[in-house]
Amino acid sequence: MTEALSIENLSVAFGGIRAVDGVSFVVRRNAITTVIGPNGAGKSTLFNLISGQFRPHAGRVMLDGVDRTGAPPHLMQRAGLGRSFQITNLFFDLTVFENLQLAAQRLDPPHQMLRPISRSTIGLRRVGELVERFGLEAKLGELAGALSHGEQRRLEIAVALAAKPSVLLLDEPTQGMSHGDTADTAKLIRKLGREVTILLIEHDIGLVMDISDHIVVMHQGRKLAEGSPAEVRADPAVRTAYFGDAA
Repeated sequence: MTEALSIENLSVAFGGIRAVDGVSFVVRRNAITTVIGPNGAGKSTLFNLISGQFRPHAGRVMLDGVDRTGAPPHLMQRAGLGRSFQITNLFFDLTVFENLQLAAQRLDPPHQMLRPISRSTIGLRRVGELVERFGLEAKLGELAGALSHGEQRRLEIAVALAAKPSVLLLDEPTQGMSHGDTADTAKLIRKLGREVTILLIEHDIGLVMDISDHIVVMHQGRKLAEGSPAEVRADPAVRTAYFGDAA
């Protein structure tokens, strides 16, 4: 199966306003699919519907060929969905190591879940892998709240990967980053895309065009267009609604 995630006519309304209105697209396995659109287009609401934060009023979410529509976040995680958030979502009063350890404990068998975290052998092994991959050795004992913004965003990606998801949702991972941190994160996401399916929300159009295999454009809760970066940039409706006439 080439489809890791299939979104079918997904819709939700709040107070009569359709925040997401009949959106459909497919996320190919081991590819980077990016959702773009103006502020208020419905991008984060779409992520909340996919991840189980919100229950859709219509439509389906198919994860690895199984209907997971409306399943709560912990069951979506168990089914293979990882997520980072637009606003950094870490335990700031815990160390980098403790944040990773808590997230990786999910890998332990259910009958071992009541053991002390320090005895989570599978989880500890996964923490070691992530520490090496993300170059966190020098930061392990630091509180997450003491890290720079860029470091916190990268740690959050590591936490989202801790349970070895098959599909990873990243909601504006470069928001507020410096140019250098953004470039480093772009390289990281490109590498991750070779081994895990990524669905990304991103405002940096240069980055989007550089790393995306497929782009979905939203406008006022609806899908406006989709295609390769070149196809999306050339689409007249996208140029008018998003890039502007000068694009």
